Parts: sequence; C-alpha cells; structure tokens
Amino acid sequence: MSDYAVTNPATGETLATYPTATDAEVDAAIAAADHAFRTWGRTSTPQERAPLLRRVAELHRERRDELAAIIVREMGKPLAAAEGEVDFAADITEYYADNIERITADTPIDLIAEGSAVIRRAPLGVLLGIMPWNFPYYQVARFAAPNIALGNTVLLKHAPQCPESAAAIAQMYLDAGFPEGVYVDVRLTNDQSATVIADRRVQGVSVTGSERAGAAVAEIAGRNLKKVALELGGSDPFILLSTDDLDGAVQMAAEARLDNNGQSCNAAKRFIVADDLYDAFLEKFTAAMADAKVGDPFEGDTVLGPLSSLTAAERLAEQVDRAVAQGATVATGGVRDGAFYPGTVLTGVTADMDAYREEFFGPVGMVFKVADEDEAIEVANGTSFGLGSYVFTTDPEQAERIADRIEAGMVYVNIVLADSPELPFGGVKRSGTGREMGLLAADEFVNKKLIRIAG
Repeated sequence: MSDYAVTNPATGETLATYPTATDAEVDAAIAAADHAFRTWGRTSTPQERAPLLRRVAELHRERRDELAAIIVREMGKPLAAAEGEVDFAADITEYYADNIERITADTPIDLIAEGSAVIRRAPLGVLLGIMPWNFPYYQVARFAAPNIALGNTVLLKHAPQCPESAAAIAQMYLDAGFPEGVYVDVRLTNDQSATVIADRRVQGVSVTGSERAGAAVAEIAGRNLKKVALELGGSDPFILLSTDDLDGAVQMAAEARLDNNGQSCNAAKRFIVADDLYDAFLEKFTAAMADAKVGDPFEGDTVLGPLSSLTAAERLAEQVDRAVAQGATVATGGVRDGAFYPGTVLTGVTADMDAYREEFFGPVGMVFKVADEDEAIEVANGTSFGLGSYVFTTDPEQAERIADRIEAGMVYVNIVLADSPELPFGGVKRSGTGREMGLLAADEFVNKKLIRIAG
C-alpha cells in the first residue's frame, strides 16, 4: 500500500494512487543526484546554470493553468490562490537566476597582514528536501532554486498528498534542460527518509513542516552530523495599537487569517488589540470572517475551500471544541462540514488554556484585548513559536520599539501578505532555524571556503 495519493478534499474522492519508491529506486535516486553533482554541480558555471533556472520559471508560467488545477485537487486551495502560488514560484526561481552572480561571487577579506584572502562559496553536494502540502510549488521553489543555483543537487520528498505536483515540478526541471539527477522527485517512506539522511552521499536536509516532523528529522540529521534547516509552525501575532483606518486594518487582518484556507505557517493567528479599539475591531473582524464564502475551490468567488483533508478539519474542530470546553467563546463559525471549516473567531482565550499556546492550522482567529504596548508584547511573545508578526500603529517610533521586542524572525509593519522573493523567510524558537528566500537562503547549504594567499 502507498500513502501517496491524490484525494480531493472537497469531495473525498481518491483520484489516483502512486507507489512509494523501492529501496533499489531510492539508492538509484541518490546515485543519480550524486553523479549529477560530481559531473555538473562541480563543473557548471553560474552563467550556465542561470538560463536553465530562468527556463524553469518560464515553464511555471506557461503551464500555469495545469499546475494550478493540480493543487486545487490535491489540497483544496481556491483556484485564484493556486494560480497566484504558481506565479510566486516562478518569481522566486527567476530571482535566483537573476542574482546568481551575487550569491556565487567571492567575498574579499580585509587582511591585517600582507597577501589576500577571500571567502569562496562552493556547493556542498546532494541535499534532501522534505516539503509540506500547504504550498506545493512555493515551498519547493524557495528550497530548490537557490541551492541548484549554487550547484547543489536536490532529492525532493514531497508530501504524500502531492504526488502530481511533485512530478510536475521534476518534469519542468528536466524540460528546462537540467541534466538527470540535478532535481529528483522521490516518493519516500519515513524510514527511507532516515536512510537517505544517513547516506554518506547526502550532505544536508531541509524540512518545512510541523514541529514534530522537524524534531524527528533534526534528530536523525544530528546523529549523522548533517546540516539541517527547519521551517516549522507559527502562531503569528497581529498587534493593533492605533490606526487611522480601522476598516482597512480589519480587512488586512481577515486576509492574513484566511489566506490559503488559513493553512499558512506565517498567517496572522492571534489578534492583539488595544482596549480602545477592541470592541469595534471585534465586531468588524467577526463580520468579515463570517462573510468569507466557503465552497467549491474551483469557483471564482470562493474564499475558503476545504481544508487539506478530512483529518485536518477534524483536528481543527477538536482544537476549537477543546478551547470552548476550557472557557473560550466562539464569536462566529466553529461548525465543521466534512473537510470544510468556516471562518471562526475565538474570544476569551486565557494563558491557562491549550489554545493560548497552540497553532490553529485553519481559518480560526483568536482576539485578545490589551491595555498597552507592554501587555501586547507579553501576549505576542507568550508562545513557543517565533515565525512572523504584524504590527499596526500610527506611531513610527512605537513600531520600531515593538519590532525590536518581538521574538520572531519577521516583522511586518502596517502590511500583510507581503512576502517577496528578495525577503528572507524564517523564524526563531520552535518555529525553526535557518532562512529561505532572499540572498540569505543561499548561505544555508554552501561551503564558505577560505582561500588565503601569501603576499
């Protein structure tokens, strides 16, 4: 039996199943990636790699309709969002093609003695990427593109519910002209993933997923002395202390919570509002969440398609029900319909409740009332997560203070949904280690080799 299958969460229908790799196929995949690194990764120049990456970006755009439809079926993303994700994956890939000279160039060192010295960035070799289902193209692009630009080669284990998008990405790398083995799609079991990490030919592993998955992979990587990058969960705060446009702030709050059916690690999930704005914000935010249309993800006006699976919806419903049992109040929503879950607002969540510390991976927002900036920071930092954060204030000095005090890898001020290829993505605390996107992504899996020459 195989865990790899396309099961449409909107209907529950299993559309296709795919076998996991045999052990022989896993070894052949590693061998192909290793051979590609030794014959291509070590010898190709940035000038040769850039046009191939640019062609991958072009293929995303040329195949946009087909690629978007695949992930609507695989994980329920509304069609417009799926199309936007394909575009973003293309933009990310193109960014590394355009900036390949910058991420591969030598960095001179100012010596205190005679002679010269540089840091030369050299690829490490074969890397394993373990990717999640919530952004089937975007997550892969931000891992694969910078590393292939450097000359590393990639083994990609995608989420079991994304076998068709995984195969489509691999085909684009081949069709763009990359040699066999530069990018290899391989359907691994968890045990096989451990074997791949331990293999001497594999130099590092990147995981985007849950805390549990990240901890399990990091443990294996640590035992085998392999570099690991972790992009894990988040429960991002949205702090509203002052505004000249409450309706606009509410609209951005709802968009930040409902994007991708609420299944985004860096979505705003905890809305921390100054007491003088709280009642008006709660009324308007509750209305916006309630108005979000739930329905067929292929319909153009659908805001919330199904969650990624029936299991995901059941898990979210259990969290909400437990929060209510512990004393929270549902202001709107909170009733599951199969794999569909409506926009939901919780109030009255206190520090002694599970919900205060958990991540709700779906369209559920918690709203908190705070007296001042200090209390806002206390609530914002009161979880084990530290991925992103959002600050809304009309006071620039206050924005700077809060940005400094928030325990997070990213702070966005008076803006949401502003991810861009040049901006690094990553967190602190239990949200992970390392950075993806931007120029920092190219420093994760690279040998920063010192070359010192006598004067």
